[in-house]
Amino acid sequence: MIHDAHHTISALTVRLPSALTLTFADGVTLPVDLAHLPRAYPALAALADPAVFAAARIDARGGYVVWIDDTLELAADNLRNMAIEQAGGIGNERMVNWMHKHSLTQERAAEAVGISRRMLNYYLSGAKEIPKTVWLACLGWERISEPAHH
Repeated sequence: MIHDAHHTISALTVRLPSALTLTFADGVTLPVDLAHLPRAYPALAALADPAVFAAARIDARGGYVVWIDDTLELAADNLRNMAIEQAGGIGNERMVNWMHKHSLTQERAAEAVGISRRMLNYYLSGAKEIPKTVWLACLGWERISEPAHH
């Protein structure tokens, strides 16, 4: 994992039964609720145990929240994306998935929504927040690019 400031956790607070408040090295603090994870992903079932969840800690480089060494951990980039989405924002993974769904290169994706490739890279890396207008442009491009339905 690349340890840039927006994907490096500098502080963590456990909020039982299933939430964390994370502060990232870029100064942003975000709450994230993980209640859905044990049900959605069997490998994360141990997070439903309050004693396990309470043991959350940051790894030495700030790239992960660790509950059980080498067994149960979540990466900072995924946690930040999840927190942004839960707060009503547009997480970078949403744009990555949109590009993949439509087999778009970075150049084609940037052109499709009317932004520079450099700005697209900021959005894809999570370095900059994706404005709702950019996401709406993605959806609009998707709509006009669909084959006509008769």
